[in-house]
Amino acid sequence: MERRNFIKSTCNICLLGTAGFLAAQLPACSPASFPVFKTDVNDKKITIPLRLFDQSPLQIVRPKNMFYDIAVRKKEDNSYSALLLLCTHQQTQLTVTGNGYSCPLHESNFDKNGNVIKGPAETALHHFITSVSNNNLIIQI
Repeated sequence: MERRNFIKSTCNICLLGTAGFLAAQLPACSPASFPVFKTDVNDKKITIPLRLFDQSPLQIVRPKNMFYDIAVRKKEDNSYSALLLLCTHQQTQLTVTGNGYSCPLHESNFDKNGNVIKGPAETALHHFITSVSNNNLIIQI
């Protein structure tokens, strides 16, 4: 094998290995571990079918024309909470963790209820009002 071809193929292998490693390390590049429900906002309301919560008690809602996702959780008492996944420190999209939500920028952590566990964020996440109507969850934006 010529030196040039050897270097070219070796560089390609390194690049592929590095890309795979980075994709596994970065939350934004790894596959979503929670369902994402894409929907519209109508009259400042988001409507989500309750049947989605049969699959998972946590749904990530991605409303059109909104920059940040909303985490919607069905609680054990069959009530629902909806949190804007926007870090209150420097307005960064949060990622879902096993215990709540995390900011990839400065590592602020929030619990499942949106309360700050670890700063630099000092303010809890924004909660939306929810209600149930005709087998749908309604989120007031």
